Amino acid sequence: MNEDEKLPNFSRSSLRRILKHLNYEYLKKNRNSALIERNDIVCWRRKYLESLKHYRLSGRPIYYLGETWVDAGEATTKSWVDTVINSPGDPLVRKRTTGQKEPSCKGKRLIALHIGSADGFVPGGLLSIESKKNTLDYHDELNGDTFYDWFIKILPSLKENAIIVIDNTSYNSVKKYPFPTMAWNKQKIIDWLENKGEIIQPSLIKPQLLEIANELKPLHDKYVIDEVARDHNKIVLRLPPYHSELNPIEIAWSWVKHHVLMNNTTFKLEDVLNLLKDAVEHVTSEMWTNFVDHVMKEEDKFWKIDHLSDEIFDAEIGEHTGDISSDSDDENF
Repeated sequence: MNEDEKLPNFSRSSLRRILKHLNYEYLKKNRNSALIERNDIVCWRRKYLESLKHYRLSGRPIYYLGETWVDAGEATTKSWVDTVINSPGDPLVRKRTTGQKEPSCKGKRLIALHIGSADGFVPGGLLSIESKKNTLDYHDELNGDTFYDWFIKILPSLKENAIIVIDNTSYNSVKKYPFPTMAWNKQKIIDWLENKGEIIQPSLIKPQLLEIANELKPLHDKYVIDEVARDHNKIVLRLPPYHSELNPIEIAWSWVKHHVLMNNTTFKLEDVLNLLKDAVEHVTSEMWTNFVDHVMKEEDKFWKIDHLSDEIFDAEIGEHTGDISSDSDDENF
């Protein structure tokens, strides 16, 4: 606003007061913010939901894959404390505690990977590794080779004609064939295109070569695990970005982490691992069925809200342009 000469200058705090006076609220964006979503994300979601509906109607089993993390120092923040202890020596004399001891290894973390369906977690499918980095983003801890080895081992445990829903993290999105980018030198791009049967004119420049490569992308831009799954008569279906609420394994992980949180008393990594395994064993098929049912309701919401967004958007355009004609009016014109 301050860059517009036709408008008065405001400080951030003044603008905030004005907006509050106009009954605006400063809220975290959520899935109701449909009108500001990127078109490619909306299209990806629609295609995903359409595919999922088709596979369900075909009776194909659907599995959901996902990862999470568990800190060794994970513990509840509340505990019962003896309030009559008045001095440092009282706990020893009274043989009581001043509360739960603080973890000594908060930096240690387990990365867990699993797969499940309405039948429950797949037996023997849990992969857990100790994190080597003390960062908030744990996705870098898993690499393509580790994931590939786990994926190959778990495939025979899945039902025939299975659909495997996954997200788009780097370790499960390793490309089968390298694809030309601007970082490639010109001759390397030419060699790649000629290897695919293209006849390249010497006068073409690098952007033109990449344009030809992009036209061939649907035929050659393939993921390693997608091809492996296809060889085993299974299909990988990728979630649209930023849609973890459409993956029921996220709800399962929430239950698992709560179990660890409530039972972690030693804060030792090996004990946390045992708690993790125990929690996974206690997630029943009935629980998983409920998780999947919950996600299916979320899918229905998205399916409806996309159509509603179109109606709202068209109404907004009509208000601003004065175009409120209907299809019937157009036909009679």
